[in-house]
Amino acid sequence: MRRALDQVAAHLGVEYSLIIGGKRLKTAERIRSINPARPAQIVGVHQKAGAAQAEAAMSAALRAFDSWSRTSTEERASLLLGAAEIIRKRKFEFMAWLTYEVGKNWAEADADAGEAIDFLEFYAREALRLATVTAPIQYPGERDDLFYIPLGAGAVISPWNFPFAIMAGMTAAAVVAGNTVILKPSSDAPTIANRFVEVLEEAGLPDGVVNFCPGSGSSFGNAIVEHPRTRFIAFTGSKAVGIEIHERAANMRPGQIWIKRTILEMGGKNSILVSADADLDAAIEGVVASAFGFSGQKCSACSRAMIEAPLYDVFVERLRERVAALTVGDPAANHDLGPVINQAALKSILNYIEIGKKEGKLIAGGSPWRPPATSDGGYFLEPTIFADVAPNAVIAQEEIFGPVLALIKVASFEEGLRVANNTEYGLTGSLYTSDPVKKAAARSAFHVGNLYFNRKCTGAMVGAHPFGGFNMSGTDSKAGGPDYLYLFTQAKSVGEKL
Repeated sequence: MRRALDQVAAHLGVEYSLIIGGKRLKTAERIRSINPARPAQIVGVHQKAGAAQAEAAMSAALRAFDSWSRTSTEERASLLLGAAEIIRKRKFEFMAWLTYEVGKNWAEADADAGEAIDFLEFYAREALRLATVTAPIQYPGERDDLFYIPLGAGAVISPWNFPFAIMAGMTAAAVVAGNTVILKPSSDAPTIANRFVEVLEEAGLPDGVVNFCPGSGSSFGNAIVEHPRTRFIAFTGSKAVGIEIHERAANMRPGQIWIKRTILEMGGKNSILVSADADLDAAIEGVVASAFGFSGQKCSACSRAMIEAPLYDVFVERLRERVAALTVGDPAANHDLGPVINQAALKSILNYIEIGKKEGKLIAGGSPWRPPATSDGGYFLEPTIFADVAPNAVIAQEEIFGPVLALIKVASFEEGLRVANNTEYGLTGSLYTSDPVKKAAARSAFHVGNLYFNRKCTGAMVGAHPFGGFNMSGTDSKAGGPDYLYLFTQAKSVGEKL
């Protein structure tokens, strides 16, 4: 990893082009991706696509769709498997890019890169499985068939917090199903997306199947979402942006002949419920990992923990001691917590911390972390914990997306379950207990898309934990699951009289 960091450092600051229909294009404006641990360090300089580039990107995607949609499933799947092999051989290089561009420590970067490989391989094999599906019943006197065809040209709008895995997963699912893609990565993480598109080119992806277009959401993003030829939009990000995309996609445009499909993953306010009979050591470790891994910048992160009253006081003290041992600093040096993504995020999280000081008892953190005078600064925060928080407090209801944890005392398991369900979200949750009756109750009533027992609420594994949530957490897309590719296809039934 140290060698990879040194090697990638030699390529920081390079300028990249848009890739539309296989052609490298320049624009008048630029996006500068910076290292959030060292804001003066430019990771990559990218072209800024605007509304003027939307039509060119859509035209390229539509041209490519004519042939790509007729390419065999086996060939499309093989290309994904080839791309996965390229990434596997260069995994540490991609991990280094993740460390520089979004501030992931080595373990978080390893998980992100590994998940990208998993998505490529899983969706390749799922596409092959889907190609074998047929009508469940043959009507007497007929030959009946059911098969899944691609939707068309669509948009993939990917986030900065898993800029490799989620970006690659959404893109790969669309492509292996026979669609073509206009890829608009987050402006905080376009370099990793560019490197992935270059891998696809190396693996043999035809021109125009994936068009790399970093740009403004308000201009390029809206233009693609609203375009009458856009067939689907796959998005991961904030609730506010996801809802806006859903609304814009729902409005019919002149020349549009379909209802656009939106595949949305929009975040959460996730809870870990610690029962009085829980293994205390395991619960402490699970809460710390879930709340402070990648500085809490995961839609699956634990941002509130409900602890039954008999265990509450000792849990609070033990948690405070455990968090005091965490280190903050440059992720290239592999600290427990690195920076948050940018200055705006730092400001927003600090505002929530000020609210938290009025709503609970600050027992850890609460301030920006000041790097050594010899460093280049950075957007660092101390891991922050508030105890004695009310279930309906602002910091117990709103998604903070940073290293801030609210602790809530509950009188019973039943009360804890009610609190767990009292937000507008429903993404992940965990229960620590040895009681099979409580597990059965949570299995039925803990209303989240991804529920875990006696383990952290982050770290969904492709195939084992299909990922997606309820309510305002999105459309429950279940990425990495057996039904995900259905979202990028449409079923066609054919009956032939014999």
